[in-house]
Order: sequence, then C-alpha cells, then structure tokens
Amino acid sequence: MTKILFLAAFIVAAWWFTRTAKINKPSMQRDEAARLLGISNDADQAAINEAYRRLIARVHPDAGGNAELAARINLARDTMLKQLKC
Repeated sequence: MTKILFLAAFIVAAWWFTRTAKINKPSMQRDEAARLLGISNDADQAAINEAYRRLIARVHPDAGGNAELAARINLARDTMLKQLKC
C-alpha cells in the first residue's frame, strides 16, 4: 500500500513539474541573446552554434563554471535558433 501511495505521489509531482516548467519557461529577446553569445543579430546557424560551443565549454558546471550562466547561454542559443526557423 505504501509503495502505491509513493508511486501515485511521484506521478502527480512529475505531472505538476512538467506543467509548471512549460508555463514558467524563461524567455529572452533576440538582441540580448546575440549580445550574450557575442555575435551579430543576423548571425546564421553555423555562427550561433560556434559561439555557443565556445562559451559553454568555459562556463559549463562540469568544467567548474556557473550553472545559471550555462542556462542563460542555452536559452540564448535556443532563442537565436528558434527565430531563424520562423
């Protein structure tokens, strides 16, 4: 019985987390993303990916960097790439 309750609580928690993660997803403007990556506002996909790789290698938590800054760099890359596809 305890295992069933634990499993049910886990499922509800996972559902809640995925739901709130979608609602509270941070956003960034394209010009801010370009500044953070150190590229021009009209950069192509290759330039975006190269700038991302260069920066993330320095700031990734596994390399002794900062998790918050790595998350912002990921968001900047995603913002730039998403707006290329539109």
